[in-house]
Amino acid sequence: MKIAVIGAGAIGGLVGARLALAGEDVTFIVRGANLEALRNRGIRLIEADGQVRIAAQVRATDDYEAAGPQDVVIVALKAHQVADVAGRIGALFGPETVVVTMQNGIPFWYFHRHGGEFDGRPVLSVDPAGQLAQAIPPARILGCVVYPAAELVSPGVIRHIEGSRFPLGELDGSTSERAGRVGACFEHAGLKAPVLENIRAEIWLKLWGNLSFNPISALAHSTLVDICQHPLARGLAASMMREAEAVAAKLGIAFRVTLDRRIEGAEKIGKHKTSMLQDVEAGRGPEIDALVGSVIELARMTGTATPHIDSAYALVKLLEQSMAEARGGVRLHKAVAA
Repeated sequence: MKIAVIGAGAIGGLVGARLALAGEDVTFIVRGANLEALRNRGIRLIEADGQVRIAAQVRATDDYEAAGPQDVVIVALKAHQVADVAGRIGALFGPETVVVTMQNGIPFWYFHRHGGEFDGRPVLSVDPAGQLAQAIPPARILGCVVYPAAELVSPGVIRHIEGSRFPLGELDGSTSERAGRVGACFEHAGLKAPVLENIRAEIWLKLWGNLSFNPISALAHSTLVDICQHPLARGLAASMMREAEAVAAKLGIAFRVTLDRRIEGAEKIGKHKTSMLQDVEAGRGPEIDALVGSVIELARMTGTATPHIDSAYALVKLLEQSMAEARGGVRLHKAVAA
């Protein structure tokens, strides 16, 4: 299949490299140092077992028109970055193009064909002007939840840390031919991509950890195992997760694992820096609105109190403002003895 991957960061690079190595016709839509690296050297994937694999035949461009219509478009940008490309993404669409969204958090399309009192309602925290819903028709979208951990080592070089699961699902819960086709393509590339009847429940399961561990990690400069093994931090994460569970329940979502098991799963990942901590250290804007602000928005819609989530959100938003004013990031450094 002709597959365009928008973004060649940790997840986009991992997925695009695996698909290209499996023989798919992959074009990366990238810019800057990543564009230069992919054009000159292809994309290098360091697998979790240390094996180095190079997909040398991938195409890379920053010109959506030149890339042309695709069978599948994988949007592998952070949620707050998608608006920057929304106006150009239509150049990649043919009559049957499927768009696989790989953003963490509550997606802009969450209430499309949701049913009930909120059916069709926009999620303003991630799409305040309705720009994304207009540029990416929800009818094209195949929902996706990203579980693997990976990191961008340098332009064009991706290190896979662990995991390979990318559940997929139609927004209306149907079992479609196109979902099966995309899932089979992912599976052929060594990615686990079960097609689920309720992709929103899976989104909440992933978000359950992200909305707590990411802001705590960014504020405390701590890894997942550090948070989970620190009694006070673990307790704060659990309180945030219980509040989120109450919001989800009012939207008809039941979690298939217990809260303790979800925390234990994060602990097993070990000394992994969350994406939000990586962003803060690198001076990039944290992905706070999709991961936390959206949950607060849904909490207000459903009349649910979220005091712990609100507090974490306020602190990260203040950190975001401080970083923007200083035009810098925040990283721990070893102290120099006086």
